[in-house]
Amino acid sequence: MEQALWTRARLGRCGPRLDLLTARFDKHVYAPHAHDEFTVGVCVAGSEVIDYRGGHIRTGPGSIVVLAPGEVHTGGPGNATDGYAYRALYAETSLLTEGTLGGVPHFREPLIDDPELASAILLTHTELGARPDPLETESRLPWLLTALARRHSTARATTDTIPGADRIALLVRDRLADELLDPPSLAALAAELGLSRYQLLRAFRTTMGLPPYAWLAQYRVTRARRLLDTGLRPAEVASLVGFADQAHLTRWFRRVLGVTPAAYRNSVQDLRP
Repeated sequence: MEQALWTRARLGRCGPRLDLLTARFDKHVYAPHAHDEFTVGVCVAGSEVIDYRGGHIRTGPGSIVVLAPGEVHTGGPGNATDGYAYRALYAETSLLTEGTLGGVPHFREPLIDDPELASAILLTHTELGARPDPLETESRLPWLLTALARRHSTARATTDTIPGADRIALLVRDRLADELLDPPSLAALAAELGLSRYQLLRAFRTTMGLPPYAWLAQYRVTRARRLLDTGLRPAEVASLVGFADQAHLTRWFRRVLGVTPAAYRNSVQDLRP
């Protein structure tokens, strides 16, 4: 099998784009090339051999690979039988520096063993690849990439103490609630508050206990429930509360309430006199 699927996500409303790649190859060998962004990949099956910085990297399932911008590299199967499969994202340098000091992070070792972070990257990649929601992308990727830079590069962490975190979180919460149909980007909100996006994310998560996109999704579910109580159909309700479609509503409604919106609507209809 020789397959590469590209998905393009956006970091917030009108924000920069970010490419996601899901690849599975039996025999494909990449020609020498470089990327303008950091390449962050996780091997999901088989083994790939990557020529990089005059040496060879051999990946295995669960290993993280970080390739710096502008560095020429190749990639191909690690053996003649297994092929290789991986998920990768291509991140602007700024996404790895919002919560760090010391300029561009330098990863002395491009091959990283961090099962917890690898699982988080794979989950985020899978979910964003299926439905690249701008607020979700902006809530999750800067947070993960900051963790990657802090744990495994030469960069130093900025302070995680955000003065006035409670006030900041409530301001962001109210803006998201007021603009639930087309929420503002976190970068724009952070700039208004004189913060970095990472600082805003840290303040919000510390105060609210979950990231902005998850809070907004739960708020939308609450609003959707009230509309379903009036007899509106799930397909109508989805767009009224800011979900992309009925499937998007159903996914979050089931997560939050344990039941589909259609089943919920039918049950409350049955209770009416």
